[in-house]
Amino acid sequence: MTGVGPRRRWLVGGEIGAMKKWLGVALAVALLLGVVAAVVLGTGRGGGGIAAGGGPRDLTVVTGVVGSEKKPYFEDPEVKRVLAEHGYEVRIDTAGSREIASLPKLEEYDFAFPSSTPAADRIRKEHTTNGTVTPFSTPMAVATFAPIVDALRPTGIFTTGKHGQVVFHVDRYLATVGKRTRWNEVKGNGAYPASKSVLVTTSDVRKSNSAAMFLALAAYVANDGAVVRSKAQEQKVLPQVAPLFLDQGYSDSSSDGPFEDYLSIGMGKTPMVLCYEAQFLERQLAKDGSIGDDMVLAHPVPDVTSKHTVVSFSAPGKELGRLLAEDPELQRLAAIHGFRPRDRAVFAAVLKDKGVKAPPELIDVIEPPAYERLEGLIVGIEKKY
Repeated sequence: MTGVGPRRRWLVGGEIGAMKKWLGVALAVALLLGVVAAVVLGTGRGGGGIAAGGGPRDLTVVTGVVGSEKKPYFEDPEVKRVLAEHGYEVRIDTAGSREIASLPKLEEYDFAFPSSTPAADRIRKEHTTNGTVTPFSTPMAVATFAPIVDALRPTGIFTTGKHGQVVFHVDRYLATVGKRTRWNEVKGNGAYPASKSVLVTTSDVRKSNSAAMFLALAAYVANDGAVVRSKAQEQKVLPQVAPLFLDQGYSDSSSDGPFEDYLSIGMGKTPMVLCYEAQFLERQLAKDGSIGDDMVLAHPVPDVTSKHTVVSFSAPGKELGRLLAEDPELQRLAAIHGFRPRDRAVFAAVLKDKGVKAPPELIDVIEPPAYERLEGLIVGIEKKY
């Protein structure tokens, strides 16, 4: 009879036990290495994981609330990459610039990024901050269509400048709106014989910075070419400027809405829309087909520059503002998104590289009223809604 004796059975059992023991050790080591790898490759405080340079690092999450026109900039993968190289991940919410200051618990964000100095001033007055910086700017503009420009030339609202640029005259526009002129009443207008009033579509002046900047322009012109500086002057100009907004009916809370209507729905709904120059240029630079051959960017006379201002509430927020203003790559990327960075040469180089005609150098540029006066004008219109 064949078989294994007690000693043989012990040897076989011992070998199997040893194998099981070593397999257990190997498995434990593998699991440990997996945990280490997960820690190294996983996300840190900001969900950073592996940074763009290829090495693992934790990213500091910086939270902010910004004007909607800057959303594409912060969502740009290249912007995210550069910020990650500096150790930051930025997470944003969007709101109208005037609306930002009234948000509950605003200081729980690391920064706010409204679209003008008056909006930034309001935030500073109502919240505890630790500094401001203006990384880039953009003038206000009117996006329209070639047939609309031709239709309104007899009114003097649109003319052609000496360098071929289209000019939007705020004084002639105010006069036309003051007469309650309708499109089908404009002499010789066969291109757009609509029965609605001749109006530039804006965002809600009670919430949005772009509309507030247009109000600043209109008030300046209505105040005989002077910045509104007193309550008496506010009352003087309100009857002229209020219809620019009240007669529109419903308005979006941010500049993104009406500009998207201009791009997607076209002349029928939005023959003229107030926008940031950057919004129009961004689409031209992207070459995504959204800007057609008949679309025109006109600059108001006078014009006002919207200075996009970072208001920080924390050290990371302050550092982010510094990076946006000083990092050469972030400045170049701002230009790619249509904004005018601090260095005009960077802006010109990006436009040339993309084959986009540079907008005109603006001569007749005003400053908006002080925060209190602009607020007084907005509240005066708000009471009439």
